[in-house]
Amino acid sequence: MFYFDNIKSKKILKSTLIEGAEVFFTTKESFIKTKEPKFLDIATENKNNICEYLGIKKDYLISPEQTHSDNIKIVDTANKYPDTDALIIEKPAYAIYLSYADCTPVVLYDTKNNIAAVIHAGWRGTAKNIATKTLAKMNSNPKDIQALIGPCICFDCFETGVEVIKELEKTIDKKDKLFKQMGEKYFADLKNINAQQLKEKGVENIDICPFCTFCNNDLFFSYRRENKTTSRISAVLKLN
Repeated sequence: MFYFDNIKSKKILKSTLIEGAEVFFTTKESFIKTKEPKFLDIATENKNNICEYLGIKKDYLISPEQTHSDNIKIVDTANKYPDTDALIIEKPAYAIYLSYADCTPVVLYDTKNNIAAVIHAGWRGTAKNIATKTLAKMNSNPKDIQALIGPCICFDCFETGVEVIKELEKTIDKKDKLFKQMGEKYFADLKNINAQQLKEKGVENIDICPFCTFCNNDLFFSYRRENKTTSRISAVLKLN
């Protein structure tokens, strides 16, 4: 179940599912990723507050250069990770975050081995099965995985083309209620497509966030609704 908490009186979103790691999603109050000049100081302040909350140095809060790829890296140092859309973390010394504004955040936590991953699954990443590829790279037993599907654009708001629908349909066996056509408009349920991909690999414990970035634009940034905003929410994770 998802619920709101606070860091320095600024709202974050958490789930009750994962207890072995500190995991949360930032909001429009607690964001740490933007290219908007008027928001840069706020983002820096929020990042400092989050590092203090996590008990780490600022340089140890690591984020990759996201490119809508299916490239996955294992964090071993505080170096940069170019062209990467999923990070796996095995050491509690570091924390990781990836950022979103309508795309799907996926978090995987291995309860047995105490390793975790944060994944950026836009429609391109979803079509490339980035969540299940990350699961495979973690070398985890799916039965030991706890998964979160974070706030992203919802089924009713993600209108797309028929070619995108075809690519997404290839990734799952069970397609019921995950796609729809209304006249000449096509829609896909990115949250539940990612969840279904994981289920078909044996993951059973999945918490799916009820919030939509487009509908709940007062809480989260939306690329589609806010004219290609460069501000992002982030999924932040640190192992305990």
